[in-house]
Amino acid sequence: MKIYTGGGDRGKTGLFSGERVAKSHLQVEAYGDVDELNSTIGSLAAVLPTKGADIGEQLRLIQSDLLHIGAWLATTPTAQPTALLEEFAADRVGFLENTIDRMEENLHPLSGFILPGGHVSSAAAHVSRTVCRRAERRVVALMEQLGSEQLPESWQQVLRYLNRLSDYLFVLARYCNHLTGVDEPLWKS
Repeated sequence: MKIYTGGGDRGKTGLFSGERVAKSHLQVEAYGDVDELNSTIGSLAAVLPTKGADIGEQLRLIQSDLLHIGAWLATTPTAQPTALLEEFAADRVGFLENTIDRMEENLHPLSGFILPGGHVSSAAAHVSRTVCRRAERRVVALMEQLGSEQLPESWQQVLRYLNRLSDYLFVLARYCNHLTGVDEPLWKS
């Protein structure tokens, strides 16, 4: 199978559920932002400190979750393929919350605002966090456009997951600085 088909040369793309829409369609923007997030997480995993082997496994699980989320976002909610998609389960949010709690046990309480940066892995986590927030905003806009009360429960779980993922990435940024012994850069107002 060739990677290029020419099908998008006129500004249209195919959704997972088969419909063709403009590449500027809000649905394409939403799953595109999630795809970008997944790529930034891959970059983050590549610069993790050697002490963070368990974090690498967490990030691979998160990347798999993001592919699942992308499939949901690339499918029209009323289309037949939604029956083929596995539900996006609430336990994935619980996984993030438990992981956040474990990392925070090793961190000092925040005493002010921190600047994104420190160790390269921390800076990468902050980039992923900001991309995650954008993806979350885009999903909210899409859900509003589609009428959130008519959407499958998985869409609400996707939104909860993205919200919690940005929290995870913030704590991970702090945790990477902790692992590497780098002081968190504090904002001096």
